[in-house]
Amino acid sequence: MARPTLKDVADRVGVSAKTVSNVVNGTGWVTAELRERVQAALVEVGYRPNSAARQLRSGRTGMLAVALPDLSQPYFAELAAELVREAQARSITVLVNQTDGRADIERRISEGIGSPAVDGLIMSPLALGARDLEGRRDTTPLVLLGEHIGESVLPHVTVDNSAAARAATERLLSLGCRRIVAIGAQSEGPNETSVLRLSGYREALTAAGLEVDESLILPVDGYHRADGAHAARTLLEAGTDFDAVFAFNDLLALGALHVLVTSGIRVPDDVAVIGFDDIEEARYSTPALSSVSPDTTALVRTALDLLAPDPAGTDSAPAPSARGMHTIGFTVVDRASTRGPAE
Repeated sequence: MARPTLKDVADRVGVSAKTVSNVVNGTGWVTAELRERVQAALVEVGYRPNSAARQLRSGRTGMLAVALPDLSQPYFAELAAELVREAQARSITVLVNQTDGRADIERRISEGIGSPAVDGLIMSPLALGARDLEGRRDTTPLVLLGEHIGESVLPHVTVDNSAAARAATERLLSLGCRRIVAIGAQSEGPNETSVLRLSGYREALTAAGLEVDESLILPVDGYHRADGAHAARTLLEAGTDFDAVFAFNDLLALGALHVLVTSGIRVPDDVAVIGFDDIEEARYSTPALSSVSPDTTALVRTALDLLAPDPAGTDSAPAPSARGMHTIGFTVVDRASTRGPAE
């Protein structure tokens, strides 16, 4: 049986082969309704693109790689899912890698060692800094996600962590809280995000005319539920006076929330709690967890736009104007843990 062609698909849908090609290659413009019809017809006729031929013609593979630290963390799992969905809408295949925040794995992936050819790489590094990655030998276009302090010539998509942490702390201050605990400080390891969120916390307290009490800043080894729970138990066992908790991610907040509630602390009446990342689990905790919600959709689309294949097929690297920092927005989602509405 002859291999199905673009023309076979076009005849089934009643459009031109060029339109079908646009859908397959993620080029040109077609309506969402027509794209769905073409994609359905591709499946029905069993069309499979000749990847080798396409790569020879265009120099492209139709694939991107994504490297994230820990897919067991809900934030990164949800981010990966959204990246895949958005890429699929652009007819791009995504290869997802987990680095565990290890320098050797991040370096290997950034150099393309042991990986198939891809048109671009989206990476959220923990162990390697922007300067480390600027010196890589691989020429595959690279876009960074997350925080790295200092200037970089690489395209870098991030939320303003300092401003977002300040906004979260200000929400607690607006409730009348004055003894606000910060859970998530890290003095060693990949701590750029911690540094920036702690900075925003300090700025909010100072702007409110409050002295920063260092005893209310709790360090953690990791950003998991157990670390947040341990921090909350430490506070309670020490008899520390506090009326609010700002945790540097939702998992820390959920761990702390569990210990507070099971210890008879009323949230938010006795202690208000707010996290960061707005993972799905935050909506279903008891009480529902307030959180800083980065605009993940904007983050994903910006990263993919920076690596989007050039329709002319002349240059896949991000343009010089695209290099440097691209900052996305955020909102503070007020739920029951800060006296907002339950979800």
